[in-house]
Amino acid sequence: MAERLKVGIVGGTGMVGQRFVELLENHPWFEVTAIAASANSAGKTYEEAVQGRWKLATPIPEAVKGIVVQDASKVEEVAGGVDFIFCAVDMRKEEIQALEEQYAKTGTPVVSNNSAHRWTPDVPMVIPELNPHHLEVIEAQQKRLGTASGFIAVKPNCSIQSYVPQLHALLDYKPTQVVVSTYQAISGAGKNFSDWPEMVDNVIPYIGGEEEKSEQEPLRIWGEVSGGEIVKASAPVISAQCIRVPVTDGHLATVSVSFEKKPAKEEMIERWVNFKGRPQELNLPSAPKQFITYFEEDNRPQTKLDRDIERGMGVTAGRLREDHLFDYKFVGLSHNTVRGAAGGAVLIAELLKAEGYIQAK
Repeated sequence: MAERLKVGIVGGTGMVGQRFVELLENHPWFEVTAIAASANSAGKTYEEAVQGRWKLATPIPEAVKGIVVQDASKVEEVAGGVDFIFCAVDMRKEEIQALEEQYAKTGTPVVSNNSAHRWTPDVPMVIPELNPHHLEVIEAQQKRLGTASGFIAVKPNCSIQSYVPQLHALLDYKPTQVVVSTYQAISGAGKNFSDWPEMVDNVIPYIGGEEEKSEQEPLRIWGEVSGGEIVKASAPVISAQCIRVPVTDGHLATVSVSFEKKPAKEEMIERWVNFKGRPQELNLPSAPKQFITYFEEDNRPQTKLDRDIERGMGVTAGRLREDHLFDYKFVGLSHNTVRGAAGGAVLIAELLKAEGYIQAK
């Protein structure tokens, strides 16, 4: 086996950082050699830093327990020991933007789980199966940042991945209007029931900023590279409501959609089950073999039963039927901290490596 690339996780003590640690255990291409966090955690072993704060059901991987956590703000020190980084810090938007650009300018690729750079014109926001061609914009970004090998690539909002892949597979039919409601797990807020008991037996009909992301980020995914930046698509028009529900993991969406060219139901299902993207073509390590799974049962997909399909990297659809106001309606589901967060970012890094954007320093 070829020598694995050295990976740093910046923001490695939070819930998404922990998920990165879990998913990268025994990864065939990547090895975690550095973990960075706030100054409060710096100098502790990773095991000490997350003591009492480990939120996953699986134990801390042995290979990272003894890694001494570094100060994420000491960019040169962290970057000097890795080939690229994953970033999942909890800071203000402006601070994240500056920090990620500092890492990129050291010649270190940054694969970000944060939202700070999702609308930076020359930063690709990628769902690898849907818009891998957006990586072309990296060349323009590198010229702006003055680096030959560093850059930033970002993962989109976790909730849109419960319904955007299904719509993407139907773009040939030109969807015009979409109404979506997402029912989002508490891990999307970085919490579990032990530290958010108010969510037990409760629903909160508001998640700050989430509806705007759900309506606008799909248009950037469907945009085109032009003049060294991503120009977002103008259609379809999307209206979203986003609701927090008492579920540990998994974001579920109900979707109503109208098309310029209305397909038959059988055509839609055929498009879904046969859809493949660049990750499947390249057989990337984290890529689901079956990207979109369709359930014929009336009561599927269910969050608890189906969020872990394809190791949490697949998405599901069900309950496709004609609608009285729109053409069709259906239900979608994805695992928000795997496909929607750390797992999606790992898949982006695999695509970047396979396409030659990430290499050993």
